[in-house]
Amino acid sequence: MGLRCGMKTTKCQLLVTSLCVMLLGLSIATLSTVTHYGPHFILIRNISLESNSYRVIHHTAFYFGICISMTLILAALLGSVAMVRESQSLTAMGFFCFALAFCGLVPAACWRYTHSTEVEESMMDVYDLVYEEVRRNASSFRREELTAIHKAFLCCGKHSPFGDTTDVESKTCPPGQAHNSGQDCLREIQFFLKKHMDFVTTLLGITIGFTVYGMILTSFLWFTIHFSTNLDRKGKYILRET
Repeated sequence: MGLRCGMKTTKCQLLVTSLCVMLLGLSIATLSTVTHYGPHFILIRNISLESNSYRVIHHTAFYFGICISMTLILAALLGSVAMVRESQSLTAMGFFCFALAFCGLVPAACWRYTHSTEVEESMMDVYDLVYEEVRRNASSFRREELTAIHKAFLCCGKHSPFGDTTDVESKTCPPGQAHNSGQDCLREIQFFLKKHMDFVTTLLGITIGFTVYGMILTSFLWFTIHFSTNLDRKGKYILRET
């Protein structure tokens, strides 16, 4: 009786956890797509040089996010089906998918912690490069790129120690933004990325928590099904005619 009650409780919790994990998987897929195809990120990627680390980070983040989201969705589906069918094999597969997602999420969270400013610095390096090239020689295609950055981030120029920037800002800033103090583009880029990366960090933390809980529930369900099957077998007797 206690074993059956424990199984019902575990199945209910696994159902709720699977639904949450599926939503988290869809959220990560959406966030990865927005990060890869968002206008701000696409603009910086297209302008950045091959030597800039942003291109590698940009592509890696997208493919990693899609793989993690697919693993989470698969884990949620397997957990739900295993709960309904009370299948040991499906439960074990669900546990494996939860563990696989966990092994991918933890290094991502560690990378975010140890390289907390690398993305911001790589994007600001791109802006610095374009801005200084325009300031030095007013290259036409670089001027167009700088104008596009100003329009995307709604900012105007930067505080440069290399001389007057009035001429650059008057030609590349959107109407109404030129000479507008407090709209330094380096600050705006940093602020934009900080909000984005804070959301990524929060999502990673929540997802790691649910994957750990999913592993606990699937392992408990597997043992419950295993011992329940053994008890059912022990309770069967065969009467033989003499």
